[in-house]
This record gives sequence, C-alpha cells and structure tokens, in this order.
Amino acid sequence: MNCNTRRKVRTTALALAATMTFTGFGITAEATTAVLPGGGVSLIIDKGNKLEDIVTNNSTIPIESIMEFVQVDDTAVPLAEPTEEDLFRKLVIAQVSSCVNVRSLPSEEGEVLGKLYNNSVGTFLSEENGWYQITSGTVTGYVKAEYCVTGEDAVELAKQVGKRFATVDTQTLFVRTEPNTECAILGMVPEGDELLVLEEAEGWVKVDVEEGIGWVSADFVKLHSEFVQAESKEEERARLAKEEEERRKAREAAARAAAANNANNAPAQSQPKEPATYTVTGDSEMGKAVAEYALQFVGNPYVWGGTSLTNGADCSGFVMSVYANFGVSLPHSSASDRSQGYAVDGLENAQPGDLICYSGHVALYIGDGQIVHASSPGVGIIVSGANYRSILAIRRIF
Repeated sequence: MNCNTRRKVRTTALALAATMTFTGFGITAEATTAVLPGGGVSLIIDKGNKLEDIVTNNSTIPIESIMEFVQVDDTAVPLAEPTEEDLFRKLVIAQVSSCVNVRSLPSEEGEVLGKLYNNSVGTFLSEENGWYQITSGTVTGYVKAEYCVTGEDAVELAKQVGKRFATVDTQTLFVRTEPNTECAILGMVPEGDELLVLEEAEGWVKVDVEEGIGWVSADFVKLHSEFVQAESKEEERARLAKEEEERRKAREAAARAAAANNANNAPAQSQPKEPATYTVTGDSEMGKAVAEYALQFVGNPYVWGGTSLTNGADCSGFVMSVYANFGVSLPHSSASDRSQGYAVDGLENAQPGDLICYSGHVALYIGDGQIVHASSPGVGIIVSGANYRSILAIRRIF
C-alpha cells in the first residue's frame, strides 16, 4: 500500500443514533370520548447539550447516546450532537379527536396494548403498510399512520403541543423586567418552581410568572420540553384504581377533620374572619366546603414562603393550608401541585375546590369561572377570573 492510499480519509461510520426509553401515560383512535390520564408522567426532552435524561414522576432514566466517529488521518472527530429539531423529527404525534389505539400488530386484528391521546407522542421506529411502529411510555406497538404525523411535519407541531419549562435550580431566582441584570426586579421564584417558557434569548429565558411576563437568567434554570405519552391498558387500570383510592382517602380525611372541628367548635386553623360575599357554585359538596373555607381569608396578606392563612401565605402555602383544614396533605410547591389528585379536562368541567395550576402559581377554583388565591405581595389573597392567565393543569383532590 502506497503513502497516498494510507492518507485517504477513512470513514468508519456516518451514523448517529439516540436510544431513548420513555415512560409515561398513554394514548388511542376510535371516536370515543377520552379523559386524559391523571398520572402526570411526561416525556421530557432537554435542549441542545442539556439533552441528558428523561424524567418521570418517580425516576430519571438516562438517554444513552450511541456515537460513532468520522476518522480523518487517524484523528477521531465526533459527529455533532442531535439538535432538538432532530429529535422532534423522530416523534410520532397523534392527531385525532380522542385517541388512537396502539396495537401489537400493524393491523386492526392486533391486540390493543394501549392508547395514544390527541397531541400525545411516541418515538418512530419503523413504517409498515400504513402503520407506524412506535415506542411511547411503556408501550411499543403500531398506530395507524393516517391518525399521526412524523418527520418534518412533526417538528413545528411538537413545538405547539409540547410545553417548554424552565425549572429553577437555585434557592431564589429574580425575575426581571428585561433580559439584563441592571433592570428592575419583577418578582422572585423559589427553587424547584417550573415556569412556562415564552421565549429564549442569549443567556436569558422569557417566562410567565404571577407578577407578569419577565426574564430569568438561563444560568439558573434547567430547560426541558414535556409531552404526554402513551398509556398501557395495565397502567390505565392502575391509574384509575389509584385515583379512586386517593379520592376515598381524601373524603375520609375530610370527614375526620370535620368531626374534629365540630367537636372543638373551631376550625383547625386560626379563626378566620367573616366570609367574603362571593358565590360558590358547583356540584361537589366537599369541593364547595373547601372553596367557602378558603374565601374567608380574602384580604389577608401574601408572604413569600408563608403558610399562615391569617398572617400570610404564598400561593402554594395558601392552597396547602386550606386543604390541611380538611385533613388533606398537599406539598408546598406549585410545581408539585400539578401532579396531585387527578386531571380535569378543561375549565368547563372544573368544580369548586379544584387546583388551578399556572406557570409558577396555583389557585383554588370557586365556580363560575373564578378562583381564590394568594396572588402577590401587592394584593394578597384575592378572587380573580380563572382565565386571567394561561392554565397549565386542573387537578381534583376529592
């Protein structure tokens, strides 16, 4: 072999594959009315070099990247990491009125393994006779291609159906009116809060918080995109049973708290002032009791990190303390409140006592399109229209 031959570029592989394991809840295509699963497990895709793992409610599952090299003159050069758009092209996104069945075979004769709900996603594996083989959550199977999109069509749709979040990873993060450290501070958010991302700029992220639209430093947040995934038949049965058990426990706790309060002739919290003149409407008697109790504290102060209904609470502290009066334990975190209880599909189906979850904020529904919440230091505990901001989730406890 001559020198020129040895100097030729040797390409060992021009391939990059990403192997991802997704866990989540699920999704299917017969024209039945479906209620989105309430389990709260989502596919999470991090942007750029932050694409490190997939997070579920209970665990973090690594994404294993299989990287081969282009070898030039005996020097190994790694191929570029996949972009977020590269990953979006591999998604299969359901576009149906309800859900599309995930089957064991590329045929309607195949066993139904799970459901892929509208705007939910799986990862493309192959195509066969008008069917896409996908993996989504714990389900691997086939969906009819006519009910889904993938490839280039999935890129823009993924940006619309997925939710982009910034999770605060510092103890207290300032939200500023403009993307620089010299401008005014709009508000503060605690560690662990998840903020809805509106825009990303160089070193800054535009987010939606209770005080308004502002900017946070990208150095102190972790960015990720969330998508709903498929739910297996077994997961659906387990979820429904778990939700029913949680409702039963919540009702029993509320009954015990009511009995204790009646015996003591006083509420578990400090005696509130007279109820404000707001009307609670809805069919849930227990939910109405929660809403009516919460309304007694309208006008009391907002205190960042607080949990006192009389001396001051923040948004999640207010919700937590209201439900504590009914024997129900909720976390002191607006982000965690998004996975409590079970999902309610739309404000039109909300009942008094439901948690109305926003970007970095949580409130209690009182009926007739209104909420009661610890809003901000400037106004304290108030009643507002539920649609004053974009709603991320509605969760029912009882």
